[in-house]
Amino acid sequence: MARSPVTVRAAGPGDVATIRELWEGALRRAPIDEQLTDVATVVAQSAASDTQAVIVAEHDGQVAGAAFLLCSIMTPLNREPVVLVVAPHVFPSFQRRGVGTALMDAAARYAEQHGIAHLVTAAGADARDSNRFLARLAFSPVAILRVAPTATVRAKLGGRRGIAAVRLGGSSSRHIDRVLAARRGRRERVVG
Repeated sequence: MARSPVTVRAAGPGDVATIRELWEGALRRAPIDEQLTDVATVVAQSAASDTQAVIVAEHDGQVAGAAFLLCSIMTPLNREPVVLVVAPHVFPSFQRRGVGTALMDAAARYAEQHGIAHLVTAAGADARDSNRFLARLAFSPVAILRVAPTATVRAKLGGRRGIAAVRLGGSSSRHIDRVLAARRGRRERVVG
């Protein structure tokens, strides 16, 4: 059985609801109307930009997948230009029909048009099929992106607050010196 052709095009306002459904897991947790507004904003900004695009892949005339493309840099420290391929998702009913390949091919053409030598994308650590697909396309893991709520990290660091003092803004090192001296004094009194 031959595959139906997959076409890739720029997303338009009429695609917003479908893209929101496709990207639901990648969007911020918010009511659907706010997510729709977020996606509509990204689609509109992309349509007016030379350095970003929202693309959709159609299979038999139906939107089957989408990705957000952004000309950027590797990291704030590594200024190598890259095209970020953000949220390349395919609806489960369209998987294994060439939709993901068409999206990544469009991303590679986009990078070439902008004279950019590298693509960067991400897949969930537990997304086995996605990671295998990306590996087959020569994407290799470079880093593990970890996310945690600030409050949770602060709670986990609770007992360690004074161990590593970080100066932010205009904090004086004298204050840190006084805190450390006070701690040394308390330890000496407890031991002696």
